[in-house]
Amino acid sequence: MNSRERFLKVMQYEPVDRVPYFEEGIRDEVIEVWKKQGLPENTEISTLFETDRREEIFPDLEPVPELKKWPATRQELKAFKNYLNPFDPARLPENWNNQVHEYKNRNHVVMLRVHRGFFLSMGVHDWSRFIKVIFKLKKEPDFVHEALAIQAEFCASLADKILNDTDVDAAIFSEPIGGNDHPLMSPSMYEEFVLNSYIPVLKVLKHHGVDIIIFRTFGNSRILIPKILKYGFNCLWACEVNIEAMDYRKLKKEFGKDLKLIGGIDLDTLRKDKGSIKREIETKVPNLLQEGGYIPLADGRVRVDVPFENYVYYRQLLEKVTTS
Repeated sequence: MNSRERFLKVMQYEPVDRVPYFEEGIRDEVIEVWKKQGLPENTEISTLFETDRREEIFPDLEPVPELKKWPATRQELKAFKNYLNPFDPARLPENWNNQVHEYKNRNHVVMLRVHRGFFLSMGVHDWSRFIKVIFKLKKEPDFVHEALAIQAEFCASLADKILNDTDVDAAIFSEPIGGNDHPLMSPSMYEEFVLNSYIPVLKVLKHHGVDIIIFRTFGNSRILIPKILKYGFNCLWACEVNIEAMDYRKLKKEFGKDLKLIGGIDLDTLRKDKGSIKREIETKVPNLLQEGGYIPLADGRVRVDVPFENYVYYRQLLEKVTTS
């Protein structure tokens, strides 16, 4: 069974030879530190453990050329459309035609990032812009609706172009929507402004037969889950969150097969000791695997403060627990 087959079958609650093992995304600076801690020179991490290849297609979803000033009026939104041309070939990954050819007979998982979420779509990169957007939500809701509609039309057209070239195994909506305590929008406001704006994109995905729709959130989005399920999202990938607030065991118990899960292993335990890692894996992973629709993974990118010895222990223990 190859990586793609494993992923699709797990997401469909079908039997597999083993659960997929995805890598968390280990940057070069981490590798350099690990070399001093025992990682052999010229050794790829993926060769030390069983690893299932996963690839993300990252089209350019930013305004082009870069905006000097984000639109502040509905009149300025008309010009804003010119910065979001979905038919610009430069928005596709480099060597796109070659990639499309390679995808035809692939054995690995390919996911498409289709949207950057509310705040990034509204140009929030600092506190001053954040405050302006929050005021717009309250004082000028029509402006926000129109701005999000423009973004959604652009994202839908770009996704359609890509999906006409190749199929994908899942789509990802990235949603850095709040902190560890709660989202920065209420469920009703999130539905009114954000989820409704996603409808054109979701229609394109449905048209192309993309069945796995991932809500990849950075923050405690617990109270938004009933709303996202209503709109067709069926997989949660919670990154760098308060692990207790987003406890996958509780989420699985509440939402059952309606909510597939990726992640859920507290990255902080990898910074501690082997006993902490063992408790984290053994108290969570077996139960979640039994429920199905779950791919175990640390809930964030591995940083330089995770010792190489701990990471090796984590990966070896994960393999042991998932194959016993």
